[in-house]
Amino acid sequence: MFELKMDMIQTIGLSVILLIIGMKLRSKIKFFEKYCIPSPVIGGFLFSIIAFILRQSNIITIKFDTTLQTFFMVIFFTSVGFNASLKVLKKGGKKVFIFLLLAIGLCFAQNLVAIFLSGFVGINPLLGLMTGSTPMTGGHGTSAAIAPSIEALGIKGAEAVAIASATFGLIAGSMLGGPIANNLIIKHKLMEKQTSKHESNNYDDDIDENVLNKPEPVLDAEKFSMAFFFILIAMGIGSYLSIIITKLLPAMNFPIYIGPMIIAAIMRNISDNSKLFTAPIREISVMEEVSLNLFLAMALMSLKLWELINLAVPMLILLIAQIILIYLYLNFVTFRAMGSDYDAAVIVSGHCGFGLGATPNGISNMKSVCEKYKYSRLAFFVVPVVGALFIDFANVSLITLFISFFK
Repeated sequence: MFELKMDMIQTIGLSVILLIIGMKLRSKIKFFEKYCIPSPVIGGFLFSIIAFILRQSNIITIKFDTTLQTFFMVIFFTSVGFNASLKVLKKGGKKVFIFLLLAIGLCFAQNLVAIFLSGFVGINPLLGLMTGSTPMTGGHGTSAAIAPSIEALGIKGAEAVAIASATFGLIAGSMLGGPIANNLIIKHKLMEKQTSKHESNNYDDDIDENVLNKPEPVLDAEKFSMAFFFILIAMGIGSYLSIIITKLLPAMNFPIYIGPMIIAAIMRNISDNSKLFTAPIREISVMEEVSLNLFLAMALMSLKLWELINLAVPMLILLIAQIILIYLYLNFVTFRAMGSDYDAAVIVSGHCGFGLGATPNGISNMKSVCEKYKYSRLAFFVVPVVGALFIDFANVSLITLFISFFK
């Protein structure tokens, strides 16, 4: 069998080609658009399927140099750190804080279920963890970042399981969110309890809606340069912090991006509360998107699908358990904690979307519910703030603790 080795430059070049192919397919095929499947996942997964067929046919195997995958992964999580603003959290009001706690609670429950059931299906708890909050709440980005550290511990198939679970979660989250919310609205007769047909009354006065206001994008070379510099500074200082944390807590297995992510969060909050410097947050968010797309494409195209063959049944059992968990959690925890009203039902549909997939899935779910009934200002404020700005930081920190405990 012929072996093709691709160096660092060839690998990044191929990943960009696959990313562009993914973009084209997403715009042409409604299924991908409907279920919010990311472009790098489409292109990368398609290539991994082709590579799988070629390998199983004993024609060719392909090996990649993933040096830049790690680099872009650290850029992405450093950018995530810049989203962790206490000032923004305060402006969001108590509903945002409550929902953030609920989202973190779901992450914790997802990991507990994954680890608990892994013993019953006969797989390593760390492999089981790759069906928990890593792919569910975290999605493909967190899966592609966390799974390699699990494989480095000798757990084969972790990356394939995490990515496959994330894809399953995206589709399941999009399919279940609307029906669950619709059932709550009908069961509790929530529309009859609303006093206005156009606006919900349960909207916090302490919410500052300007949190989500975004100015028109303007291409500014200096600001983009500063965004890149801020990220690199956080990465540089954070790498030393990671070393210090590892030496202080040798029993813990912290990933390389935990230090940069913490430093980025510190820099963001200094920027928010002083005149020492101003972090170009909007430009950093662009860098976050670019780095996520690139490292996801590289992670997906190098996926070892053949490692899933013997894990299909245990993985399916664990994923069904995750569906049952989120159904119960949304109905008995999220809905009640958020007020048991119409806004809470819409938020439930959003929580289902990003609790099993990604924030865009949650927003898509809420749109479908609101198109049938009416708009919910509260839901369209709370879910994007928590899903886009805070949950990734909290989830990655929680996953890191679980990995350190069960390694």
